[in-house]
Amino acid sequence: VQLQAFGGGLVQAGGSLRLSCVASGRTLSSLNMGWFRQAPGKEREFVGATRWSGIDGRTLYAHYTDSVKGRFTISRDNAKNTVYLQMDSLKPEDTAVHYCAASPFRFGYRVPAEGYDYWGQGTQVTVSS
Repeated sequence: VQLQAFGGGLVQAGGSLRLSCVASGRTLSSLNMGWFRQAPGKEREFVGATRWSGIDGRTLYAHYTDSVKGRFTISRDNAKNTVYLQMDSLKPEDTAVHYCAASPFRFGYRVPAEGYDYWGQGTQVTVSS
């Protein structure tokens, strides 16, 4: 599985960005997908995770860390095998390098970062106050 993340940039507080993560090698329905971020001088932190049913395509779960609930949404485009992280009402504290991650072998939103097998290269999100 290869992941390519892009879409970061500089935005003012209150603005929006949509990050994309293009997966190749496996279909999205076979993957546990996560988003993480790391700010300078801080530990990598969980942002959100989701998985879709390989049978009927429904969302099995979508879980977000408390600080982004109601502001961030994970979605997908099957035709493009792409996962999106829609980020609204951005705050300066959202500034970080954001990464997408995938695991074909693990299931659930409690999978820690070290449990993911594949990572995108990271994309910088900077929110100015």
